[in-house]
Amino acid sequence: MSNINLKDVDLYELLGILSTAATQEVKKAYRKKALSCHPDKNPDNPKAAELFHQLSKALEILTDESARAAYDRVLNAKKAAKLRHRELDSKRRKLKEELEAREQQAEKFAKQYHGYISKTDEQKLQDEIERLRKEGSKQVEQEQEYVRQQIIQEKLNKETLKEDCSQHRLRVRWTVAKDDPDNGGYTSELLYTILSKYGEIVALIMSSKRKGSALVEFKTKEAAVSIAVIF
Repeated sequence: MSNINLKDVDLYELLGILSTAATQEVKKAYRKKALSCHPDKNPDNPKAAELFHQLSKALEILTDESARAAYDRVLNAKKAAKLRHRELDSKRRKLKEELEAREQQAEKFAKQYHGYISKTDEQKLQDEIERLRKEGSKQVEQEQEYVRQQIIQEKLNKETLKEDCSQHRLRVRWTVAKDDPDNGGYTSELLYTILSKYGEIVALIMSSKRKGSALVEFKTKEAAVSIAVIF
C-alpha cells in the first residue's frame, strides 16, 4: 500500500470537514466516509482500498495533537505560498523559483558539509508520521474496528431481510386444462381480489410459462402461511 502524499492531499478536504473541526467531528467524518468506501463494500472498485488507507492516515494524523499541529503548519504554509505565487507575474515567479532552488541547494550543502541544521516544517511532519507508524494509533484501530462491526451488522441485516422476504412469498396453483384459453377463469385481478382478503399483497405475478400458477408475495409471513393452507 502506497503512502499518502501529504503534499498533494488536504486531509480536511478528504474528510469533508473544516480545519477547526474537533476530534469527535474528525472521527464522525471518518466513520461516514470509511463506511461508504470500505473495500469489503466495494470489491469491484480497485481504488477503494487506497482511499480507505488515505482516510485512515487522515484520522491518524488529525486525532494526534502533535502530528496535527505539524500538519497544520505545513498546510498553512503551502496555502500561503500558493496565494503568493498566484499574485506574482510570470517574470517575478521565475525569479522566485530560481531563488528557492538556490536556497534548497544551499541548505543541502550546509547539511552535507556542516552537520545538523534545523529541520523544516515538512521534515518535522515526516518525523511525526514516522512516530505514529512506530507507535501505532489506538484511535485508528478503534475506529477501524467500529467500521468493521458496522459492515458486519449491515450484512446480517440484509441477510435477515432477504430471508424474511422469502418467507412471505409462495406459489399458488389451481387446476386448469392445457387447452383452456381462460386459465381456469383466473386473472391477476381476480387472484389479487381473492388473496388480498388474507393480507396486504406486495407483488403478484402470473406465470407466463405454466397455466394455473402464480407467484404472490405478502407483506407479512402470517398471511403467506394462511394462504399456504388453502392452496
